[in-house]
Amino acid sequence: MTGRHVLLVVASALVARTSYLAGQAAPLDVLLVNGRIITVDTQFTVAQALGIRGDRIAAVGTDASVSRLAGPTTRRVDLGGRAVIPGLIDNHMHLLRAGTTWQWEVRLDGVGSRARALDLLRARANVTLPGEWIYTLGGWTLEQFADDPRPFTREELDQVAPRNPLLLQASYYRSYLNSRAIELLGVTGSPTGEIEEAGIRALAARLPTASGDALEHSTRAMFRELNQAGLTAFGSAGCEPDVLPLYRRLADRQQLDVRVFCITGGAASSPAQVDRALPLIRAMKVGQGNDFIDDIAFGESVYGPLHDPMFIKASAPSAADLVQWRRMAAEIAKAKLPLHVHANLSATIGAFLDQIEAINKETPVAPLRWALAHLNQVDSSQLARMKKLGVAAAVHPWAVINGGINHRVFGDDAADMPRLRTIQASGIVWGLGSDGSRANQILPFTTLGWAVTGKMVGGATVLHETIDRKEALIAHTRQNARFVFREKQIGSLETGKLADLVVLDRDYLTIPADDIRNIRPLLTMVGGRVVYAEGGLQSAFAGSQ
Repeated sequence: MTGRHVLLVVASALVARTSYLAGQAAPLDVLLVNGRIITVDTQFTVAQALGIRGDRIAAVGTDASVSRLAGPTTRRVDLGGRAVIPGLIDNHMHLLRAGTTWQWEVRLDGVGSRARALDLLRARANVTLPGEWIYTLGGWTLEQFADDPRPFTREELDQVAPRNPLLLQASYYRSYLNSRAIELLGVTGSPTGEIEEAGIRALAARLPTASGDALEHSTRAMFRELNQAGLTAFGSAGCEPDVLPLYRRLADRQQLDVRVFCITGGAASSPAQVDRALPLIRAMKVGQGNDFIDDIAFGESVYGPLHDPMFIKASAPSAADLVQWRRMAAEIAKAKLPLHVHANLSATIGAFLDQIEAINKETPVAPLRWALAHLNQVDSSQLARMKKLGVAAAVHPWAVINGGINHRVFGDDAADMPRLRTIQASGIVWGLGSDGSRANQILPFTTLGWAVTGKMVGGATVLHETIDRKEALIAHTRQNARFVFREKQIGSLETGKLADLVVLDRDYLTIPADDIRNIRPLLTMVGGRVVYAEGGLQSAFAGSQ
């Protein structure tokens, strides 16, 4: 695509849309005109105007055709040529867990400078009561700091937060603590305040988390930042049962600002646990919710011993463990359940496909829409097997922040983790997600920029096989709608679909590729309701939030 994009409006479809809507009594509630509406429909149509009635898109087309559907009560917004895209969908994020910690976190997602990171930490410490925790649980690594990737020292963090315990967890690789944090957690044997990979999960589990009213405050603060990033829907890995009631209450009050589609179930970690899990699988139901909250798939783990850690060079699934994995997966298939399963390393991907092929002979899996997740080491032969089975690929690019660590662990092979061009060319159903908020950063334009340029946060090139910006956007919108089983409702800006959309500060299709990661949403809507707005668009929708 170039700056000379032709306005693509199929005349017959526009006439059909307009004549259908002209017969409706109610005028549009919202009319967006003079824009570049990047619909991400199957023709990748770019239109001028979009109309909303209630929570749905009522019309997409030219300024003149859509404006005819407005009335005296319609809120009219001149976009001034700004681009509009569908609400961005993350097909795999640990959403509910993130809300329990958000109020203490200083997120470093997308921060490319160590100096900037220190400024953010210092600013939080200046407004935090003495003795209260400040921490960051993942979403960043040292290698993303282009100015200075040195480890944080205990003394340095003492200076940043002299009155507060401070812990910085870099992905799932290392943690850095100041003296107050070391004292409170009773850490021994680490005079520098640096904790290696093996100990960081245990430390994180001892940090404060929110409950009660504090949980709602923390979660809603997270929603605002996610909406500010242009995110509107999530495949949520592990919908914690003690947190989910809050989401249901917010939905009942029409205050749930994201759509939440749960990937859950209950993995087993021993043969005895498999015995206990099988009847629970038979009783599991999906698709009983609505377009704001629903259970959609079993996952993300099936059998614990076969859940690949992030930073091991290779896996070696044992025959005994695969027997248990297959027992679980076969029961999931018999129960007619979708499956969304963690599979990162090549040997694990291949072993799982062996089991799925065997299961498929008894119970066809294609109608169940199974998906393998992460897939950093997937190859072309495995993709061909997946396509034949009808198994989709939920791709979660850990390299966006972990590119430097990956290179240390995997050597030159890290630049092919994952092979985006190969995945795209395979014809498989696939989409982009984050696996945030700990294993990876969660900002979608950072991910899109990486997919197009191959550059991680901070600018280092870490990926050989990139895709074009159109393919990347489809993978974060329309394709991801399939992963949350809502392709008829969200993922593209088309008549009849839910009005989930984002107005951008610059044109995604025409700006230099290196600027994609810097795109800033100016307005985000979920179901026609404004959940984030700034600047002139905030004024245009004053009173509607």
